[in-house]
Amino acid sequence: MHPSSPVRSRTAALIALCAGTLMIILDGSIVTVALPAIQRDLRFSPANLTWTINAYMIAFGGLLLLAGRLGDLIGRKRVFVAGLALFTAASLLCGLATGQEMLIAARFIQGIGGALTSAVSLGMIITLFPEPRERGTAIGAFSFVGAAGASIGQVLGGVLTEAINWHWIFFINLPIGVATLLLAIRVLPADRGLGFAAGADAIGALLVTAGLMLTVYTIVQTSRHGWAAPSTLVLGAISVALLAGFVLRQATAAAPLLPLRMFRSRNVSGANVIQVLMVSALFGFQILIALYLQNVQGYGALATGLALLPAAGMIAAVSLLLSARLIARFGERTMLLTGLALLVAGIGLLTRLPVHADYVVDLLPTMLLAGGFGLAISALTALGMSGARPDDAGVASGLFSTTQQVGGALGVAVLSTLATAHTTRLAAHGHDRASALTGGFQLAFGIGASLLAVAFVLALTVLRRQGTTAAGPADVPAAVGTKEGDASVATVTAPGH
Repeated sequence: MHPSSPVRSRTAALIALCAGTLMIILDGSIVTVALPAIQRDLRFSPANLTWTINAYMIAFGGLLLLAGRLGDLIGRKRVFVAGLALFTAASLLCGLATGQEMLIAARFIQGIGGALTSAVSLGMIITLFPEPRERGTAIGAFSFVGAAGASIGQVLGGVLTEAINWHWIFFINLPIGVATLLLAIRVLPADRGLGFAAGADAIGALLVTAGLMLTVYTIVQTSRHGWAAPSTLVLGAISVALLAGFVLRQATAAAPLLPLRMFRSRNVSGANVIQVLMVSALFGFQILIALYLQNVQGYGALATGLALLPAAGMIAAVSLLLSARLIARFGERTMLLTGLALLVAGIGLLTRLPVHADYVVDLLPTMLLAGGFGLAISALTALGMSGARPDDAGVASGLFSTTQQVGGALGVAVLSTLATAHTTRLAAHGHDRASALTGGFQLAFGIGASLLAVAFVLALTVLRRQGTTAAGPADVPAAVGTKEGDASVATVTAPGH
């Protein structure tokens, strides 16, 4: 299916891609709500319980880049469909799990399936929708699904866990997965890929997969061992060495897994760095605000999900209804700056959270300002994919998803560690439990707002309007639009690609 195919066919393909993403994000948020029930039923220790999350994150984060390149080589539809099938089958195994080992192993397999599906989704959207306004609408819909999946998961996880049992948080994936699989087989464009003759770079694949998996493992283990522990320092050094070896390999390989030329674009490099900062702050916010509501305000799982719904609703509404129009009119960079400014204000307000909060006064303004993420992520996605050619859109998509995953893991680990340490200090100085916890959360939200402020400064100083002489040749692909909002069309229309 070529981008010139009928609109109805491309819309059906977009629905399939969004449905696959919805299932994966739904699963991610739904599991966190059910963790206490899983712990009681399977008798997990607190340390082992984290592996129901960590096993998934390690497989998912470690394989995204490789999965994206695999899509370029053998066809993105094949990789997407294989990932959906694997994720759905693993969800069944998770639901049937009767022991700790079975659940953790099934979660690891889920992570593999999730990586295969997620890594190629953006690349397929980019090639399906070359016209700037259509692409903006498609990316907005993709962002909307992400927000919808997070909000639905938080509420649905509480409902299923309380009304039936935790097994059904995984069984819910089965009808979604099967329906999406059948739709994807029918409507997604059949692409043959470059073939392994184009170069698979097995050494690079081994280095980056091992490096990313070890990086994610090291980050998630800091909650148990601490950042200064010898094991953290040693594993961190090995991770850096593996990733440095991967970069050196890409600079010399005849057919690199990740073409380093993509980083010559300030917009692509900047977008990925900004995403790490933004997602670190917002993933940390999502986890910590839920803990604040439950541990300080006394909310239950379902009430917590409902309390967070306005944020998800605002993000969904902005990304679906406004982002494409605003980006087409004002450009990606301007809308990214606007979104980041709203997020800085929203998270900054949480530094003044009281022990006895009024939801409407103390929390709702932040939930509404979170709509800035709908602007920021749509603009950032377009910028992050702006250096991709049709033959490497998969690996560009995998790279963008990888920085998102690493940012999320890093943000949760760092912000939760800082919150816990400050809470412990306050408790040692005589503060009661509620005020000590609140103080810890306030500090973490302050750090999160600072990360977003740094992201704003980078967006202001590093990113450039495409199509201007200031951008330089590294930032202007072979065919570039006449204004900022048109720049991304070059990724699929440049001649000779």
